[in-house]
Amino acid sequence: MVSSLDGFIAKKDNSVSWFETSSNYDKGVSGQDPEEFLKTIDCYIMGSRTYEHALELSKSYGWAYGDKPTIVVTSRKLPNERPNIEFYSGDLKKLVNERIRPKYKNVWLVGGARLAKEFIQLDLVDDIRISVLPIILGDGTLFFDHVGREQALTLKDVTGYKNGMVELWYEIRKQI
Repeated sequence: MVSSLDGFIAKKDNSVSWFETSSNYDKGVSGQDPEEFLKTIDCYIMGSRTYEHALELSKSYGWAYGDKPTIVVTSRKLPNERPNIEFYSGDLKKLVNERIRPKYKNVWLVGGARLAKEFIQLDLVDDIRISVLPIILGDGTLFFDHVGREQALTLKDVTGYKNGMVELWYEIRKQI
């Protein structure tokens, strides 16, 4: 997930212009090749609003998720413009345990905030990777909005990039 320093993942109007940063951090590393990273993903899961936003962006930038299987969690009837898109409505534990885990190793929960919250609450998340951009938005959609419980994490890695973005990679400590 990409976030502002104050924890917002989207402006109220869903614009993404704030993703472009003119910040410079001399000690930072060059960004990971997105193509190489995306090759490691076996399947995407996203909520309906994220899907609708991705469809809108695809008109200008192309479909960002390629031909990988993509499951959209929704109870609404949405347009399906690609053969690799599947819509799912139902029990998320059943989705993950019966359909996702047996088939895929690296699944990216693309968003949004509501779906991420549900996955965290149901203990269906192994890692959280959040890229914090050097901007304070002040308002919008919060990533962690009322998760409703404390969740212990273990830091796996931190990477500072030349553009001022910091990637934090946490492992979820499972509660026993």
